Formats: sequence, C-alpha cells, structure tokens
Amino acid sequence: LCVVPVSPQAVEMVLSKARRQGIIVITHEAATQQNADYDIEACDNAAYGMHLMDQLAKYMGAAGEYAVFVGSLTSASHTEWVGSAITYQKEKYPGMGMVTRRIEDHDDQTIAYEKTKELLKTFPHLKGIQGSAMSTVPGAGRVVEEEGLQDQVAVVGTSFASACRRYLESGAVKLISFWDPADAGYVMNTLAVMVLQDQHITDGMNLGIPGYTQLRMVGKVLYGSAWIDVTKANLAEYNF
Repeated sequence: LCVVPVSPQAVEMVLSKARRQGIIVITHEAATQQNADYDIEACDNAAYGMHLMDQLAKYMGAAGEYAVFVGSLTSASHTEWVGSAITYQKEKYPGMGMVTRRIEDHDDQTIAYEKTKELLKTFPHLKGIQGSAMSTVPGAGRVVEEEGLQDQVAVVGTSFASACRRYLESGAVKLISFWDPADAGYVMNTLAVMVLQDQHITDGMNLGIPGYTQLRMVGKVLYGSAWIDVTKANLAEYNF
C-alpha cells in the first residue's frame, strides 16, 4: 500500500491491520505515521516551512502582518511546515507578526477564496499569506487580483503552476513551491519494491529521481530535496 493520508492518525488502525497481514505500507507527507514500514518525504518539512517563510518575508519586506493557511489541522506535513515557519519568523523576522491562528481551507479553493475575503476585511493591513494546501494560493490569489491588491498583499505557498498560472502572471501570487507528484508516486513504489525484495534501506541512498538521489534517513523516514520554486519569471517551464 502506498498512502498519502490527509490525517495520519485516522488511518493508523487500518494500516496496522494491513501490516499484520504482511502488506508493505509506504507513506508520503506523513512523517508521524506509526503504522508504516517507511515514510518518504519530498523534503525536510521544517526546512521547507522555513524556506516558504523566507520567500514571504522577501516579498513583504520582512515587516507587517501575515496569515497562514493549512488544508486541515490534522495534516501532519502542513502542521510541520507552518509550525517551523512561525518559529523561524519569530527568530529571524521580528518585524513580522501573525494576525490569527492557522486557518483551514479543507483543500477547497472556494473555501480559501471566501476565507481570504473575510481575512482581508478583518485585517485590512494584512501584507502576506502563506498557503500549505494546493487550494490556498489560487483561492487567495483570486481575491488579491479581484481587489487589485497585488502591490499590498504577497501570496506564497504550495501549489501547482496549472492552478496558479493566471495569478502568477498578474502578480496576485508571488511564488509557489511544489514537487512533482508523479516523482513522489514513483519513489514510493520504488521503495515498496525494495522492501519486498529485502533490499537495504539506508541513509544516503539514491532512488534515481532528481531530488531523491541523496536521501537523509531519520528512523524510518526518508527525506529528499525535491522542491521547486516557480515565479512569473520561470512559469513557462512548468505545465502541471
């Protein structure tokens, strides 16, 4: 089984049953998953969260109010990204401040749009939004574009070029980061085959895909370095 859970805790029981029956379980975006043989991450979640905060700070001039979105408060990866980002911001960018607790959009672009409109009404001096779910950035970018706030509100976060192309081109979104989901699926299956064949899973191993050629192993979690940054400048290079 190769699983990318929205809530790792919610699937612990069924994955435990699978493993008791001898089924190999590989997870992704679930570094806290207990009932998995291995979890493989496209990147170190803490490092990725800090990277997004660096980008947000750059576009905000390292000063002003910002908000963070997650797909779900139960998402392990989103929690790690924003947790590390917030801690890092307090240490490195004291001129910035988070205006409210983490906002959920339930991986729904329409909800992200509606909650961004509410956010900007409540906090009219907001200067930045950091999104975790693929849905947040295009939802927030649509609001920024509609209200002509491209020069006042910086939107950055995890998404795909296909979802954000219009907003990157208009300046309503400043930067997105992502990793190729096809590559993630490929390395999950490669890892599963290796486990089935009793091959050694080791620190520094190479799975033959860019970003997964020098994996760092911590316990049963393998970390790659596969994130890609996309702005208006290099948008034409990506069509997914």
